[in-house]
Amino acid sequence: MQAFVAFYQTYEPWLWLGCGLLGLAAIIWLVVLQVRLNRALRQYQNLVSGTSAGNLEEVLNEHIAEVRQVTSQIQELDERSKRMEKTLRHSMQWLGIVRFNPFRDMGGDQSFAIALVDGHGNGVVLSSLHARDGTRVYAKPLRHWESTYTLTDEEKEAIARAYQQQS
Repeated sequence: MQAFVAFYQTYEPWLWLGCGLLGLAAIIWLVVLQVRLNRALRQYQNLVSGTSAGNLEEVLNEHIAEVRQVTSQIQELDERSKRMEKTLRHSMQWLGIVRFNPFRDMGGDQSFAIALVDGHGNGVVLSSLHARDGTRVYAKPLRHWESTYTLTDEEKEAIARAYQQQS
């Protein structure tokens, strides 16, 4: 015991200084931990605020249910989109029109050629030839941007104009 008292008397100021520094370090560490705890509590309260659930597990379960619902809605929208794309390929998408004057003795470009084409290049070319004694209308089917019937230059130009619109 006498050795302890001698040790204490010799190093008393250093021991007090060491204890003070340890106490100060403990207080600083306690402040750091309190700040981090307060930040975590604020984040937790922000996470659970505005929900009917009171704890994190219920909030996560609600979130998972919402994610599943949104996933099923996205799948439904994807299926609808694919059906619409398939339908649109068979609808008339491109139009090419050319007005022209086939007869020199007639004034104005009263005649025309119109190409109506779907997403596969199928459709029809309508031609109208306007003369003094009447108007004649012709229809020629298109299959993959071509017709089995002979096409006039104006009809070919109308098809080319429709073809240019697809890109």
